Amino acid sequence: MDIFGRNATLDIVMGIAINNLKGTVAALGVLVMFSTSCIAQQADSRDEDALLQQLIEATPEQAHGIDRQLQALWSQSGSSSADLLLERGREALDNGDVDIAIEHLTALTDHAPEFAEGWHLRASAFFGIERFGMAAADLEYALTLNPNNYQAIYGLGLIFEVLDQPEKAFEAYSRALAIHPHHEKVTNAVNRLKPQIEGKAL
Repeated sequence: MDIFGRNATLDIVMGIAINNLKGTVAALGVLVMFSTSCIAQQADSRDEDALLQQLIEATPEQAHGIDRQLQALWSQSGSSSADLLLERGREALDNGDVDIAIEHLTALTDHAPEFAEGWHLRASAFFGIERFGMAAADLEYALTLNPNNYQAIYGLGLIFEVLDQPEKAFEAYSRALAIHPHHEKVTNAVNRLKPQIEGKAL
């Protein structure tokens, strides 16, 4: 399974938990479509700053390809053993074996504590079994290592929303949208919460 399928699986895990707890949150899991846009092709997949800048300036169609490159870049640990643990964790999540995934990903965070994606992925696993405090802690640590990971910021927003903290959720979603202006799920979340937040401000 490629990185898009894996990202979709994580969204599904989080979406299932949300739907069980809060019916107003829509189910997640839409696959990101491949893009062959010129702007994505021109971006150096190793230059995170350039990719993030192009993501802000991209059209919605171009953004898909840039997102693909960023997700691939953030999944590179630089260690074959860490890559193996990440792969095993993803495969376990794909198969619905959340406990096994957490075992692999805990081994990964122990082995490579500076690899942000290990913490991000483990947070998704914790979210799937409703351990929201542990998920939030992992996401916050992941964001100390990679503050531009809009997927991790989005995950924090989901946790805040499930815990009935809409102001914090809206703040997180807005932060993610500032990095990835065409993120469909984040856009939907902002639009969903905006009337509620604006109503409280009156």
